[in-house]
Amino acid sequence: MTPQRASVKDVAAAAGVSVGTVSNVLNRPESVADKTRAKVEQAMEELNFHRNASARQLRAGVSHTVGAIVMDVGNPFYTELARGIEDRLAIDDHTLILCSSDDDPRREARFLRLLAEQGVRGVLVTPMSTTKDRLSALRRLGIPSVLMDSSSHEHAAVGVDHVSGGRQAIAHLLAKGHRHILFLAGPQELQQTRHRLKGAVEAIQSAGLDPSEVLKVVTLPALTANDGQQGLIEALESGWGPTAVFCMNDITALGAMRELRLRGLSVPSDMAVVGYDDLYLAAELMTPLTSVRQPMRQLGWAAADLLLTDTPHTLFEPELVVRASSDFQRA
Repeated sequence: MTPQRASVKDVAAAAGVSVGTVSNVLNRPESVADKTRAKVEQAMEELNFHRNASARQLRAGVSHTVGAIVMDVGNPFYTELARGIEDRLAIDDHTLILCSSDDDPRREARFLRLLAEQGVRGVLVTPMSTTKDRLSALRRLGIPSVLMDSSSHEHAAVGVDHVSGGRQAIAHLLAKGHRHILFLAGPQELQQTRHRLKGAVEAIQSAGLDPSEVLKVVTLPALTANDGQQGLIEALESGWGPTAVFCMNDITALGAMRELRLRGLSVPSDMAVVGYDDLYLAAELMTPLTSVRQPMRQLGWAAADLLLTDTPHTLFEPELVVRASSDFQRA
């Protein structure tokens, strides 16, 4: 049988005080005499009493729970993002419900419905192309939402300047002498993909080169190591010979580097590799990975802060971190 949870009445009886006194200890402890408060707190400890936060929030009409829907909580990028969210929510004694959409609109819609049914304070979402339409239903219920890793003029959002990130990555490769660069891109529905590609094209044009001659784009179905490996295989077997590969994230870069190793090709002398995110593992590889660093925790923190305080945040600027995987000057 499930053990009976101790109630406020049980605490009052054990301490020999009124229910009102116990309530004051919980909500206005400074109004209770030290001796009486000590008796009540001792009774709480002996009975293993914990206040029912859900019931209290229901009575008050205010939830202290926030929902977050990310594409894949197993991806270290989203793990760091979630930690930033938790750090900010903890300041105001809020808790987090974390969900993975798996880039599936039906799964995202289901989680949005479940979070609304839970009566959450608000929802944070890394969006897909159809996300914004679904969030209008939350607004009608009075549930605010914030887009993460996104820029939007119509919706509250916290993002990174991915145009700048793509521009920095390709400018670096061009400066190293590369004129045939492969971009292992994410799905075109992702705003991050479109913005990084825009930055890549701008860098090539700024160098006085033709993007159609310098850049080849292979679109990956998912941002996994296996997809990164298969994308590189596709490019190499097409007969187009890249000397460098810019990857949508560090995970796909790991897959590309795996394929290069299997083919006996050296990084960076045979092919340079640049990732994106700058996960902790990037610097720990046998050939440390050059990567465009995103402020992952800060991004999550800022999204939660925007939700709770409605304080706008500027677009974060990414930073290229050069390591051995691309630090080789071609003749």
